[in-house]
Amino acid sequence: MQVILLERVAKLGQMGEVVDVKPGYARNFLLPQGKALSASKANVEAFEARKAQLEADNLETKKEADKLAEKLNGQQFIVIRSASDGGALYGSVTTRDAAEAATEGGFTIDRKQVVLTAPIKELGLHKVQIVLHPEVDAEIELNVARSPEEAELQASGKSIQELAAEEEAAAEFEIQELFEDIGAAQLDELETEVEQATGAPAVQEKAELDEQLSGDQEDTAGR
Repeated sequence: MQVILLERVAKLGQMGEVVDVKPGYARNFLLPQGKALSASKANVEAFEARKAQLEADNLETKKEADKLAEKLNGQQFIVIRSASDGGALYGSVTTRDAAEAATEGGFTIDRKQVVLTAPIKELGLHKVQIVLHPEVDAEIELNVARSPEEAELQASGKSIQELAAEEEAAAEFEIQELFEDIGAAQLDELETEVEQATGAPAVQEKAELDEQLSGDQEDTAGR
């Protein structure tokens, strides 16, 4: 099927070009999106009559898109999701989620402008393309995390694996301290029991016992 393009379409052609496309692609995307018209003689003539105006309109919208791209490009937006300890999401982040995150951040973005080759299914930082105009793109970054605190750490450059390793090390340190505290408490308790049983401080009792043993050894040696 032949259509005449009303704007630039990636991998297809520039405004005003007549191109061959599959009928389904034309009916389901190009025509309803206003990106093209069927290349009938009447439509081609109508386009030629409007060409100057269409080009002027396209130039104006491109300028606006360029300004927006300067502000949007490189922006990072946080998306909070539940996930496993390994970083796998319980679900996925879609084009709608990306558009909503950008809109909440102060930019009016439609989900149709978001380009994802596949749904995002893991925690971390993900680059996402935003089509602002047929000739203007911007790239944003989605910071997908389980909490704002985790998002802040990820933004600083730490991966979910590094965060997990740090949490594990901290937990092991706390366990070690706990055992040391328990050991010290048991030792104090033992010394207290000795003092109560002998009526003398445990340290003094030990010193007297060492002295007695030393004396016995000297007597044995003298004999």
